[in-house]
Amino acid sequence: MITRRGLPVAWAGLLAGAFAVGGVLHAQGVLRIDHLPPLHALARLPTAAGTAALVPAAVLAAVAVPVLPRLTANLPLRAALAAAFGVSLAWTVLLAVSGEGLAWPFTHPQEYLAVLGTVGDDPLGWLAGFTRDLPAYPTHVRGHPPLPVLVLWALAAAGLPGPFWAAVLVVVIGCSATVAIGLAVRRVSGEEAARRALPYLALSPAAVWIATTMDAFFAGVGAWGTALLLLALPGGDGPGARGRAGRVAVGLWRGGAAGVALGALPYLSYGLVPYLLIPVVGAVVALRDAGAGAAKAARAAVLACLAGMAAVSALFAAGGFWWPDGVAATHAEWAADPGAARPYLYFLFANLAVLALVTGPAATAGLAAPRLTAGSAGSAAGRILPMAALVAVLALDLSGVTRGEVERIWLPYALWITAAAGRAPDRRLLAAQALTGLLLQGLVRSPW
Repeated sequence: MITRRGLPVAWAGLLAGAFAVGGVLHAQGVLRIDHLPPLHALARLPTAAGTAALVPAAVLAAVAVPVLPRLTANLPLRAALAAAFGVSLAWTVLLAVSGEGLAWPFTHPQEYLAVLGTVGDDPLGWLAGFTRDLPAYPTHVRGHPPLPVLVLWALAAAGLPGPFWAAVLVVVIGCSATVAIGLAVRRVSGEEAARRALPYLALSPAAVWIATTMDAFFAGVGAWGTALLLLALPGGDGPGARGRAGRVAVGLWRGGAAGVALGALPYLSYGLVPYLLIPVVGAVVALRDAGAGAAKAARAAVLACLAGMAAVSALFAAGGFWWPDGVAATHAEWAADPGAARPYLYFLFANLAVLALVTGPAATAGLAAPRLTAGSAGSAAGRILPMAALVAVLALDLSGVTRGEVERIWLPYALWITAAAGRAPDRRLLAAQALTGLLLQGLVRSPW
């Protein structure tokens, strides 16, 4: 059994093994499209200019590591959430601008923006022909359902076109997942657990890919859908609800909004279907101690959520996109892509090494932390949502459809797993989280 002191060694050993084996496979020509396996990236040689560009992010981390845990522990909850969101946003942006820039990934010809010209002024016509025309689209569009393109089309139609505004949308929504996950953890595991998790979410190494991959937008949508569902259930109504009728009304609109967000996930990425395990597990735990009198309100909130999810599917079907056909077409494109030829056995364990890297050493320590006193941040309840995310990731890993590039694909799951770091709060681990992010940004040149 690995002790807590041995966890950093085990974490580093997993990474070293994945990179060492990946380097051999790349040298042998087995991994031709991955130049820094298990990451889909290039190594970045340190330079004086690159190091200097990272100084603002390093200064922020040096201040946030000792200060942010005190703020999130002592401020009123709303202020604590705002502080964590502000640090997350600043951390993400400062890391991004130290490299190629915030909007640079969206300028790639294989990204979603490249296809907006084919949408034109007829998004419904484009949607109806999406599956038929899929082989002609850029790589990322071929690998996903149509909703990401429609989101960016709507942004442009609202007067905010181009890579910069797309990046702003993705980064803001992605960083807001810190707040949503904090609220969800509070609902399931208590306020102490949420407060302790916030600094680790804010300084997560995942920030390197929150700026700027569309998967960060998916992460924000999923996190808010989960949080809204949990807040819609009895006991999560908050101070704004007055009386039984008020609580039911709040539960209905939150449940409906949660359903729309969660129902959108399979239309943002096919790999987000297992994500629905997280809100389901959270809802079961949130309702576990609810009294019989809460059953009606809970039923109304859940039905509103299911109705919202059904409405999303109905709208896409009415628009001419049938989800199973999209899955089949995308799988055919994936099977013909060089990515499908990546070795299954290598990525079976290398993907988990990437997950460990993206979530950081603190998340590994939190997942492995022993159960403490009931009701504390280290209790079993504090591990439920991260473990649900981990189970979903393991299912994807075993399926073999995610072979490489999981630093972005698994981002929505990684943020939930990062929340487990609050179970083993340690300033040194928080510093290690920030250092991991700085090293990733400084030494890895990712296309996202």
